[in-house]
Amino acid sequence: MYINNYFNTTIWSEQKPEFIKSLTKASNKYIKAARNFPEAKAHIKKFGDFGRSYHSTPLTTDNDFLDFRNYIGQKSWEYLDHQGYDMQQYTTLFSEMWVQEFAKKGGGHHSAHVHWNQHVSGFYFLKASEKTSMPVFHEPRTGARSTKLKMKTNLKEILNGNELVHFRPQPGTLLIFPGYLEHEFSMDHGIEPFRFIHWNIQAVPKEMAKDV
Repeated sequence: MYINNYFNTTIWSEQKPEFIKSLTKASNKYIKAARNFPEAKAHIKKFGDFGRSYHSTPLTTDNDFLDFRNYIGQKSWEYLDHQGYDMQQYTTLFSEMWVQEFAKKGGGHHSAHVHWNQHVSGFYFLKASEKTSMPVFHEPRTGARSTKLKMKTNLKEILNGNELVHFRPQPGTLLIFPGYLEHEFSMDHGIEPFRFIHWNIQAVPKEMAKDV
């Protein structure tokens, strides 16, 4: 019996530690500013730091992130090309990029979501460990989700029937995945710092990109 796996969901992962130091330094001011947003300051004053996720303003025009932006932009193009898309007809453009840090007191998390009208999404982790939050990806096929059976309880590997897959990142972990893939971040306990950069990219026909 031949096993043929079709309609796979591809997630690229890579360790790129060379960006950690410069991007951590470059992102410090954004996290500081996010903590000082009026809404954030009012929440912290009333309820404390617990449960917060500090979200920066856009990073796409900051030249301190230029080398990183060029790298992941090219990688995202290669990611789509590897899946068979005719990327000679498209150019990849950043629609958004930001940095986030979870609360020092714990409770930081993100519930499951997708970013609409995006072709590639990604994470780059600046601060992470085995004691911090982690990204969790959901089965993207609606038909498969609606007909799921119970999985065996003693499994120690990822199989086609799994509904959730998680990655345990470390500083320098880079993840690239399709924009349609639902994802979330598990609850962070505030034991160690957790900071990551998140971005979304669109593949735009070249004739349209000339006008952008």
